[in-house]
Amino acid sequence: MDHYFVLGNPIGHSKSPLIHARFAELTGQQLDYQPWLTPLDGFAATLAQLQAQGARGCNVTVPFKFAAFQAAHTQSDRAQLAQAANTLVFEQGRIHADNTDGVGLVNDIQNNAGLLLAGRDVLLIGAGGAAAGALAPLLLAGPRRLVLANRTRAKADALVAQHQGHASLQQALQSTELQAQELRGLTGDFDVVINASASSLGGGAVPVAGAVLKPGALAYDMMYGPAAAGFMAWAAENGAIARDGLGMLVEQAAEAFALWRGVRPPSERVLQEMRALLA
Repeated sequence: MDHYFVLGNPIGHSKSPLIHARFAELTGQQLDYQPWLTPLDGFAATLAQLQAQGARGCNVTVPFKFAAFQAAHTQSDRAQLAQAANTLVFEQGRIHADNTDGVGLVNDIQNNAGLLLAGRDVLLIGAGGAAAGALAPLLLAGPRRLVLANRTRAKADALVAQHQGHASLQQALQSTELQAQELRGLTGDFDVVINASASSLGGGAVPVAGAVLKPGALAYDMMYGPAAAGFMAWAAENGAIARDGLGMLVEQAAEAFALWRGVRPPSERVLQEMRALLA
């Protein structure tokens, strides 16, 4: 039996064990996946302990994604762009880091919500770790315009510059106008608005006005469940199609599962089951 874990603090709320158990059942993979409450000052020690016990890998959630990136011996391009990792692979005493959050977001929007991002105008709110993980996969999906808006303009500028200078994204940038803006005084309207800020997690107000939404736009919050309720209500009140981040959670887990096991699980089916369960 191969063992995998999800590390975080807090971790009791995590739905990842349910998702990965279902993936394993549906694909015939023999594995055990458990949550691991990780001390805030004990991330490196936890990794060493899991490796010594023969674990094959782990997912990483708040607040350890930056530490996970730093702890790895090798990192994927998408982890390097985000400077953060949510998926670690353990092999022969070495750690490989990847970031599956952004591709999970894009897969949920395009495959599950049925909205192709190519040629669209996209607003990404926030410039923290969640936005950093999403920016490159969004660029690779080929939107016409991608605006990164943050309360602090300098942080958004830095993240945009980091992506504009990365060799792997040069072809994507030829078809996408990538720019940074400050949230205050934000102008323009968008086909897709993605909330990657901490506003929902903290119970705060939506950080943009409803005017940023084109009629029938998709308004997407990376949070799900009660944390996303305020954003979802705001989206509906402003004539948008509201979607929470449960699909992103399932799709990023599917990407991690495929990385670990070499088998792609039926993520759409598991998402439907998870929605029914949480309802």
